[in-house]
Formats: sequence, structure tokens, C-alpha cells
Amino acid sequence: MPSPSSLFSAYASMTASIMLFRSMANDIIPYPIRNYLVTSLGYLFKPRSRLLTLVMEESNGMVRNQVYDASEVYLCTKISPDTERLKVSKTPREKNLTIRLEKGEKIFDLFEGVELKWRFVCAEAEKGNNPNDQVVARAEKRSFELSFDKKYKGLVLGSYVPFVLERAKAIRDQQRILKMYTLSTQGYMGMMWDSINLEHPATFETLAMDPKLKNDVMEDLDRFVKRKGFYKKVGKAWKRGYLLYGPPGTGKSSLVAAMANHLKFDVYDLQLVNIMGDYDLRRLLLSTGNRSILVIEDIDCSIDLPDRRHAPDGRKQPEHHVQ
Repeated sequence: MPSPSSLFSAYASMTASIMLFRSMANDIIPYPIRNYLVTSLGYLFKPRSRLLTLVMEESNGMVRNQVYDASEVYLCTKISPDTERLKVSKTPREKNLTIRLEKGEKIFDLFEGVELKWRFVCAEAEKGNNPNDQVVARAEKRSFELSFDKKYKGLVLGSYVPFVLERAKAIRDQQRILKMYTLSTQGYMGMMWDSINLEHPATFETLAMDPKLKNDVMEDLDRFVKRKGFYKKVGKAWKRGYLLYGPPGTGKSSLVAAMANHLKFDVYDLQLVNIMGDYDLRRLLLSTGNRSILVIEDIDCSIDLPDRRHAPDGRKQPEHHVQ
């Protein structure tokens, strides 16, 4: 076994050699080359990250991201005492406080023994100059980041994310609050849906309507909801339309509210005079939620209908009456 003195001598000799080599390298090799070599070696020997991050942005092109909405609902049930900042709001018609995460806040979750970290991110959004660009023109771009060990990628995508979607749906059904959506001039390229709680008291029980007609409408609505699978089987869109007409004050809005309360559907109020073109109309229709009622008001006043009593050249055609 070497003596301590020989070990010290060898260490001193090695240290002196390293210092001499370093001094020679500094004198011979230019600084840019030395910096490049050090950076390259540092990148090669840098420990690889074992984390994988999933990003759930608020919107996906022209429509909202359901994973983002579900994550927002789900994470509100996971707020811990360690959370430092929360966003609290309440409108005059809401009974309870609405609590949301503040930007930068983190939430930790555990699923089947796997640790997961959520982070709420807000960044300034870029505004596109092209009116047909699908970039969201709002003050900030919001998203959730979900980080976990890479080896659990299959478990997270195959089980955890569907679990979050199902859990969020159950929470919404339990705390079901109907929403009334109207167009706002702020947000998505000048127009977006803005919502308030729908607290209209109208129901089919309180609606002043012919009893037989009322019963027919209720049966038609219930039959429509139950036949969603049939519509899919025959390849038809699952939708149902009603034409309501009459002067103001005859109960059209009350009937719509009664339908919404009966079906537990949200209501979207669309006025065609606010639509600038086909692109805006298509984008707004795609952004409506499933299981909802779309009300198009004053459709006869919003578009020019051709007069079938006149020929294309302007001459009046003879009228035909059925006796």
C-alpha cells in the first residue's frame, strides 16, 4: 500500500500537470473554440430528463379544448392548503363563489401510485393580422401543463386523462347550472360566446299553453333525447328544430326557457345581424357545446327572402288558389 507521502506527491504532480495543460490550452486554443468545446461536452454529458409534459391549451383551432375545460373543473377539487394564490369571483346571480387557479400555481395529484404535477400557465397571445387566421386574439393564452415520468405515458394517456374527463363530467352534472350564452365583442377575433347563469323560472308546469300541445312538445323532446343512438345509426345529425313565431310578449322566450329547464340544456342566443360572414357563423356554431339549445332570433328580419309571387324579371305571376 502506498505511503501517504507518495500519494501526496502524486497528487501534487498531477495537479501541476493539469494547471500547466490548462495554461497551455488557454494560450494556444482561441476562446470561441474553447467555449464551443465546453458547451458541446456539457450537452453530451448532460443527464437526460425523465419527465414528459403534456400541454392542454384552452382552444383547439376554432373550438374549445374539452380536455382543458375538464382539467379546470377537476383541479378545482384538488386545491390543497399549500396553494398560495387563487382567483375568486362571483356574479350577482351566482349563489356560490367561483374559485380558479392563478397563473403559475401548481397542483400535485396521485393516480395509481404515479405522481403527477399540474401547472396553470398564462402567456401573452400573439394577434394575427389575417381576419381568417384561427389564432385566438385575446389578451392571454391559457393552458395547463401536466408533467410526469416518461415511463407512465401509456397509463396517463390511456387511463388518467379519461379519468379526468369522466370526473369533470360527474362534477358538472352534480353542480349543474344552466348557462345562457350571448355574443360578446371581446375575445376571439372580435366575437366570442359570453355566458351568464340561466335562472329563468319558466317550466312546462307553469307555462300557459294548450295542455295537449304542451304534452306533445314534452313527449317529442323526451323522444328526441332518447333516440341519439338511432340518429347515429342512420347517419343523421342529432338535432331537432322548432319554429316559434308571434308578436313580442306571446311567450316564445318562456317556452325556450322551459325546454332548457326540462332538458337541462344550455342556451345559445344568436342574432344573425351580428354575423359578418360565413366564416364567423361557422366558427361560432362549432364552438357551441353539446346538449344545448341554439336560438336564432328574428330570422325573417335578418335575411332577404325571395318573393315567389314575382318572376325573375320582376313581373308578377298569377296567383293560384286551391279550393
